[in-house]
Amino acid sequence: MFVHTVYFWLKEKGNEQAHQDLLAGIQTLESIDAIHASYIGVPAETRRPVIDHTYDFSITFVFTDKAAHDIYQEHPTHLKFVDNCKHLWERVQVYDAVNP
Repeated sequence: MFVHTVYFWLKEKGNEQAHQDLLAGIQTLESIDAIHASYIGVPAETRRPVIDHTYDFSITFVFTDKAAHDIYQEHPTHLKFVDNCKHLWERVQVYDAVNP
């Protein structure tokens, strides 16, 4: 398995329209066939020193292997999402993981 986790920070924290637009954009990604499993999240109401809750959205996509991930990266829906939504975020952080 190949797990792709992405965190997004909005440019305009209090802008509800920007929040909804980014969520709608993220949701389009779930239609990509290369994704084996998907999860879209927002920060949980947990507060401990080790928890970063400053982000606005997270996505976790599970792929069967790196080849499926690579297909996702070049998929027209993914490219359109980036092009249409990149103006909404000030920061994106990606973590990719595989089994040891």
